[in-house]
Amino acid sequence: MGTGLTLAILGAAAAAAFGGIGSAIGVGMVGQAGAGLVSEDPSKFGKALILQILPGTQGLYGFLTAFLLLVRIGVIGGDAVELTTLEGLMYFEACLPMAIGGFISAIWQAKVSASGIGIIAKKPDESGKAITFAAMVETYAVLSLLISVLAIFSISGIVGK
Repeated sequence: MGTGLTLAILGAAAAAAFGGIGSAIGVGMVGQAGAGLVSEDPSKFGKALILQILPGTQGLYGFLTAFLLLVRIGVIGGDAVELTTLEGLMYFEACLPMAIGGFISAIWQAKVSASGIGIIAKKPDESGKAITFAAMVETYAVLSLLISVLAIFSISGIVGK
């Protein structure tokens, strides 16, 4: 395996790992807040669960980014292509928006979601507002995913494959 292919695979690993780590931290943070709420009022479990799920999406986006790249370079479902070091570096860099954006947005989304647990505790009928606040952070995770995927599928045009 050449340096280019190694760099590309490291990019895929970074997108999956950092998105997953951010999501694990985030889901854990909101789970802690939700557990406190549910211990006081078990009927609010469903509303708390929705807020807990939200920071988990970044892990899915990181996985999707990694999967698309690994398919693109033939590691999954084909013969791995030979990549120059420059091409490998470009694929690695293409994964960075999702790796960094996913990690950071998952943690911030968790902070907003954990605050939303307080809304549910005091005014359960306002849970939609808590979800909306948390969903606003999701926008930046989606943008990170989009730019990584666009970059992954644009590289062949740049390097002339």
